Amino acid sequence: MKTVLLLLASNVFMTFAWYGHLKYRSAPLVLAIGVSWFIALGEYCLQVPANRIGYGMFTAYQLKIIQEAITLGVFVVFASVYLGERMRWNYFAAMLCIFAAVTLAFWDRL
Repeated sequence: MKTVLLLLASNVFMTFAWYGHLKYRSAPLVLAIGVSWFIALGEYCLQVPANRIGYGMFTAYQLKIIQEAITLGVFVVFASVYLGERMRWNYFAAMLCIFAAVTLAFWDRL
């Protein structure tokens, strides 16, 4: 559970680092890059411990799949709340396919 919570927190940082600047497109690109790198430092400070703690309980493949699933969940909230974008049916269907893949990755643990 600690691994998942750390991955969740790191993904919040990562999402803001990668996509937060889109709301401020008039800002200079070099500023967007610098701020993104600064925010990404927080992501790394959570992601690395999450993987260290989780490895052994989960395989590296499972850790990556968990991280990607969390990324999607965080991004859905971010895109709708922060960027004001709407979820479309095809995006939802695509994400369902990814979550089906997550289920397959953990099939032996069900």
